[in-house]
Amino acid sequence: MHYKNILCLVLVLFSGTGFSTNYIDKKLSLKKWVVNENSSLSVNGSTNINKFSCVIPAYGRIDTITLHKSDDEKGIVLSGSIALSVSSFDCHNSGMTRQLQKTLNEKQFPLLHIRFLSLNRLPAITAKPQSITGAVDIEIAGVSKHFEINYQISQDGENGIDLLGSRQLNFSDFNLIPPTKLGGMIKTRDQLMVAFHLKIKAAG
Repeated sequence: MHYKNILCLVLVLFSGTGFSTNYIDKKLSLKKWVVNENSSLSVNGSTNINKFSCVIPAYGRIDTITLHKSDDEKGIVLSGSIALSVSSFDCHNSGMTRQLQKTLNEKQFPLLHIRFLSLNRLPAITAKPQSITGAVDIEIAGVSKHFEINYQISQDGENGIDLLGSRQLNFSDFNLIPPTKLGGMIKTRDQLMVAFHLKIKAAG
């Protein structure tokens, strides 16, 4: 009987302070974004004589990113990732494509991973693009690095979500040596601009 009285007292105290199941549900409420197969990624760079753009034109699979409030409620915590096939890169030049795949060590590390970690806020999704920032881990050739990403987010014409992210990074960030051609006469610069376009449907 004594334990029952204590339990009743605890329940009364929780209810009086607003600590209810509704509060718990609110804290744990989740949203899900489904990344569809039409998402894409591009890598843009330059050599000492020209510029180049290598693309993965379609993701080819479906993945899910889960969103929930951070503990301090000042941002959004994300969980989920995408894994892109290095063999899917197309540099619009067969020699450059092969060289990039070789540089990224495609045979040993066939996948490039982007793990989504956070957003600074969750804006209302409208047709007008809005700027937000977020954190990701990018893994290339077995080396993972943490980056802040600039995003543009908007609603597409089919009630989906377009999330465009971009980040400047270097081959050397991942312990990679930029590719060269013609015995070193053509040298690829270390700096790259990576951009991805996620086509998303809200699932909850």
